[in-house]
Amino acid sequence: KDDRSRFWGLYKRVAEEHDDEFLERYNGDMDIVLVFSGLFSAVSTSFIVAMESNLSPDPNDTTHALLTQLVQIGLGNFTAAGSTPATPASSWSPSTTNIRIQSIAYASLSFSLLAAFGAVLGKQW
Repeated sequence: KDDRSRFWGLYKRVAEEHDDEFLERYNGDMDIVLVFSGLFSAVSTSFIVAMESNLSPDPNDTTHALLTQLVQIGLGNFTAAGSTPATPASSWSPSTTNIRIQSIAYASLSFSLLAAFGAVLGKQW
């Protein structure tokens, strides 16, 4: 019985050392993942905000079209004023390239936040 007690005591000590080393190593790895995903999310967000204006029509174009109509009406040229579309934004649509780039940017931001969420869950476990 004495040999078995020593075996399990030794086993417990070795297992605790191994577990402590394992937890310390992966806890440090999760800290690195959290920092990297936080920085990557910040950079991705800044790019998304900068590219957001490409998905909507330029308000200057609408202002220009409306001012052109006002000038035509002021000059008494009602036929030219009626033939010009009042809002060029109604025929505007973003290019497929812009939509694809924005989709990829949003996907990368989502995966980065998911990685950060996973690291937080791992640290709390």
